[in-house]
Amino acid sequence: MVAGKNCSISENTVLPEDIVIGNNVCIQDNVEIGAGTKIQDNVIVCAGSKIGPRSYLDFGVIIRENVTIGENAFIGARSILGEYLVDFIENRDQQIHRTVIGDNAVIRSETIIYGGNQIGNQFQTGHRVTIREKSQIGQNVRVGTLSDIQGDCRIGNYVNLHSNVHIGQKSVLKNYVWIFPYVVLTNDPNPPSEQLLGVTVEEFAIIATGSVVLPGKVIGKDALVGAGAIVNRDVAAGKVVVGNPAKEIGDVANIKNKSTGENVYPWRYHFDRGMPWKDIGYEEWIKGEPDEYFDVK
Repeated sequence: MVAGKNCSISENTVLPEDIVIGNNVCIQDNVEIGAGTKIQDNVIVCAGSKIGPRSYLDFGVIIRENVTIGENAFIGARSILGEYLVDFIENRDQQIHRTVIGDNAVIRSETIIYGGNQIGNQFQTGHRVTIREKSQIGQNVRVGTLSDIQGDCRIGNYVNLHSNVHIGQKSVLKNYVWIFPYVVLTNDPNPPSEQLLGVTVEEFAIIATGSVVLPGKVIGKDALVGAGAIVNRDVAAGKVVVGNPAKEIGDVANIKNKSTGENVYPWRYHFDRGMPWKDIGYEEWIKGEPDEYFDVK
């Protein structure tokens, strides 16, 4: 082990021989850190946390109590994982709110992920992302810079959120959803009130830049919400809506590429970058996938 100056490492924590630790690092009781991990200056790893092998914690990272991070993680500077919930703020008594983040996470600088979240493998954030408590997030999810996921959300696999997106509490985003910059999913039907009605976005749906979806609305499978739309009613599967208020103008299957004249939707038959069907095509890939792969409740 190589450790810098002024480090505080609990006697109850056993570290691998090849770990590299910077200056002013604090590692508390019963922490598990995998081989080949590098920890930069001013990092704090709190009691009961686990960090997988070959991980990298950049300057000033704070890992709060009871956080588990899979192998090969990159945690950017000044990020906080397992952030305190309101019960600690009120009582100054740390409760157990376990956060689990899967393998190969890329969490960029100043991201804050609260306690009580479950996040799958290949998770990525941009900078300054906030994810509140008690959400479940699937595999291969990407959340863009300055986006905000509020508490108790359900997000499926291969969901892409671009920058400055707000996902209101109780939202459900199913697999392969795309949400573009400055979209807001709301949840309060009579603001301000105690009633929360989350938005549901079905598989493969797209919500384009600057749109607002009102509480409790459902965006159907393969639907396309045009840029700047205000959605105040459910959108049927495979339909295109635009405007304020959003109005249905046709089927996504009728949209053509203006350069080539070819169909572009449903997009999964024409786009594969970052998708599990890359280089083999969606139709071939789906033959081997069970129905429950698409089940996000």
